[in-house]
Amino acid sequence: MKSKKIGIIFFILLVILLIGGYFGIQYVKNKQKEITVEAEYVPQEEITQEQERQTIVSLYFSNKETNELNPEARLIDIKEIINNPYEKLINLLIEGPKNEKNKKIIPENTKINKIYLEEDCVVLDVSTEFLNYEKENEKEKTNLINSIKNTFIQLTEINQIKILIDGNENEELKEIYSK
Repeated sequence: MKSKKIGIIFFILLVILLIGGYFGIQYVKNKQKEITVEAEYVPQEEITQEQERQTIVSLYFSNKETNELNPEARLIDIKEIINNPYEKLINLLIEGPKNEKNKKIIPENTKINKIYLEEDCVVLDVSTEFLNYEKENEKEKTNLINSIKNTFIQLTEINQIKILIDGNENEELKEIYSK
C-alpha cells in the first residue's frame, strides 16, 4: 500500500514537473521574441531615390588669406554630370565657392566656347576673359591652372588639360597640363 502511495505521489510530481517545464519553455521563447523585436534597427529617415543619385566632387578654389588652393566638396545629382561631366565641373568652378573663406579663381565673365575629351586630355576652349587674372602675380596663374587641373583629374579618364582661348592656342597657356 505504501509503495502504491509513493508511486501515485511520484506520478503526480512528474506530471506537475512536465506541465511546469512546458510553460517555462513557452515563457522563455516569448521573452526572446520580444528582445529580438526591440533590437531591430529602425532608420530615422528613409533614403530617397534623389539621395541615392547624388555624388561628391571636389572643386578647387583659392583661400582668401593664404592664396593656397583648397578643395571644396559639392554634392551633386548624377543626372547633372552624366551627359557632360566636363562642362558641369567647369561651370561649377565659374560659379565660384560656397565657402566664404575661399575666393573664385576663374575671372568674371569667362565663357565656355567648347569643352571636349581628346583621348585622355580635356580640351577647354574659353573666351578671352579667362586671361583677366593678375598677370604680375605668378601664383594667380598657377592657381588658375591647378584649380582646373585638380578638379578634372578626379575623373579617371583624364590625365591632361589643354586650354585654348577662342579656339586658338595662347602664348600664356600653351602647355598641356598633366597630372
